[in-house]
Amino acid sequence: MRKIYIGLLFGLLTLNSCSKYLDIKPKGFTIPENLNDYKLLLNDQSLVRASAVYPNYLVDNLQSGDPQDVQSAASYDYYDYVKKQLYSFAHGAIFEDGQYDPYWESAYSHIFTYNVVINNVLAATEGSEAEKKRVWAEAKVGRAFEYLSLVNIYAAHYNPASATKDLGVPLVLKEDINQKYERVSVQAIYDQVISDLNDALPNLSTVQSNRFQAVRSVGFSFLSRVYLYQGKYKEALENAKQALAVNKTLIDYSLYTNKDKTTWGRVCLKTDNSVQFPDSRTNMEAVWSRLGTSSLGSPNAEFYASKELIDTYAKDLPAGAKDKRYELFFCRDQASLGATIVKFPGRVLFAPYVEFSTGFNTPELFLITAEAAVRTGNATEALSFLNTLRNSRIENNKALTSTDPKVILQTVLDERRREMPFMASDRLIDLKRLAIADNFKKSIQHPLAGKIFEMESTDARMILPVPPKVLSLNPGIPQYER
Repeated sequence: MRKIYIGLLFGLLTLNSCSKYLDIKPKGFTIPENLNDYKLLLNDQSLVRASAVYPNYLVDNLQSGDPQDVQSAASYDYYDYVKKQLYSFAHGAIFEDGQYDPYWESAYSHIFTYNVVINNVLAATEGSEAEKKRVWAEAKVGRAFEYLSLVNIYAAHYNPASATKDLGVPLVLKEDINQKYERVSVQAIYDQVISDLNDALPNLSTVQSNRFQAVRSVGFSFLSRVYLYQGKYKEALENAKQALAVNKTLIDYSLYTNKDKTTWGRVCLKTDNSVQFPDSRTNMEAVWSRLGTSSLGSPNAEFYASKELIDTYAKDLPAGAKDKRYELFFCRDQASLGATIVKFPGRVLFAPYVEFSTGFNTPELFLITAEAAVRTGNATEALSFLNTLRNSRIENNKALTSTDPKVILQTVLDERRREMPFMASDRLIDLKRLAIADNFKKSIQHPLAGKIFEMESTDARMILPVPPKVLSLNPGIPQYER
């Protein structure tokens, strides 16, 4: 058997001179030869933790607690260094020298694993050609997911006028740890993502064995997001509709309530409080489940909702109606998460204690369809999709009836904010993309102990920097000044 290096890959993008992004050789591992071994490799549970959550500390949806808050997990003084750097809009690095960046490093470790599968599985022994191509296609979807996330966190948002020049991220398509790498353009990353997805689509299964398996509806969901980010709304609409033709399930949130003195499981059925709100493994809305990184990947009870976000939940809410997302996943004025009640009058704590899927979900597909429809001139269709989603989220809802495309578009964008306030890095990406799509710029304000940290949403600090560990080994790597 040939030998290949696979594992955590601390050094996969830890740079040395001459654009060589490797330093620490990962643990040795025997490359698989038969198809079943490739399947096992692709089913490694570490690949599932593939979403960065900590960039939310840059956005307008949250505020920290007091320096030493009554809700200790939300105390600013207790925050990790990276959270403080992001929340205070600090210039330069967000991690300390030598500190592990849980998203960058895990993403490139995952990419290495996907490359092993992509570049070798078609020559595997045993198994049919169709089955080999299915595994190859699923790996292509996984690699594409990592690259779309990376380029939208560590680079400028896609702008057709400058994407061929804007710095993207390093593009690694081989498992050769001795190759040279370069930071390619944003356009090159998007081209690779779309190429991988188009390669994968015809070879993906139409039957999903579990919610972590990439199937054909995942490919359509993925393309709808890519095209939305690019501002290609016709293509986004077409792909979102194809995904919804397979799964358009929405959960009726009015069936759920909260249970006191509980963390995990505090959101439960009204009729049986032992039945928890479905997680990423069982949620019928999950088209393809992914989770936050193992470190800095869970935001439960770590911050309060900003006043602006709170006001968004009240906007467009019919008289006598309740937005169940706000009722279920936030604690207002106090939290009953254990033996004692913690009181924080006038504030709202984000504390769902639900492991949401951060991959692709049907609510996002409804929102992409609605946004793309109104942007391509079909406001009536947009409103229909929007009302369908709202009926599943708002108790005693009444249909929206506006005919003004501008009003409908703003409502769709507000609905995205209400539906996915702290999902992966979605709000960060939305703020960046709306600056391109709609020339939208806003002031983000983070209060702390009587002072305000403030930054424009178009500031380069909205782009996360290359980690210090990488820069220490290759100080010449080009990057954004922040």
